[in-house]
Amino acid sequence: MGDQVEVGFKIWAVDDVVYGPVDMPTLVEWVRDERVLTDTWVFVCHENKWSQAGKMTELRSVFNAITPGSVPVSHTPLVAGIKPGALRRVKILGEMNDQQLGRFAQFMEVENARQFHTIVTQGDPGDAMYLILEGELRVRQMANGKETVLVTLHAGEFFGDISLFDHGPRSADVVANNPSVLLKVSTTNFQRLVQEAPELATPFLVAICKTLTARIRADNKRLRDAVNVGRAAR
Repeated sequence: MGDQVEVGFKIWAVDDVVYGPVDMPTLVEWVRDERVLTDTWVFVCHENKWSQAGKMTELRSVFNAITPGSVPVSHTPLVAGIKPGALRRVKILGEMNDQQLGRFAQFMEVENARQFHTIVTQGDPGDAMYLILEGELRVRQMANGKETVLVTLHAGEFFGDISLFDHGPRSADVVANNPSVLLKVSTTNFQRLVQEAPELATPFLVAICKTLTARIRADNKRLRDAVNVGRAAR
């Protein structure tokens, strides 16, 4: 009789760190130690999906032994402080389901930017892209102490995507116009995403490419319009 393959589980903890994979005995021990609660998100490796611990058949008897009766389950978000619906507001994540968002969340960090905080600075090495969950930011360049605003970004948009590919210097500052919530995808975590979850990395990259294509087409149109105006003025 062959060795039994242990089922692995990953735990999204309150400190925003994913622990594991661990085996079932360890997971049960963590439940009894109250390190894992009914509303803790657990990634079930063999099912390739996230579930709240209190809804897992394997753990219900453990929770009931601690608190007899029904197992209460609260609506804890996949990322601490962020609900799945909020993640889906980001355009390039809009087609992911809750399970996919849960997996993708393993490769992101939440950043809260206060008003007037500079998220990235022109000339600094690019080491991450950012998805905007809440707030408003401006992309600016400074010359002789004067600010030129290139574009204003809102919730659902993203910036810094080129950094994932070339790690080049930032082309402009990005400053929070008001308190904002961002999801950071570092170059290191992006490489992990490609290696560990290519089925998520592929649609993510396709979505980025579609947005970049739209930007290039818009820039080309503006250039053509400017050339035509210049010719008409001659």
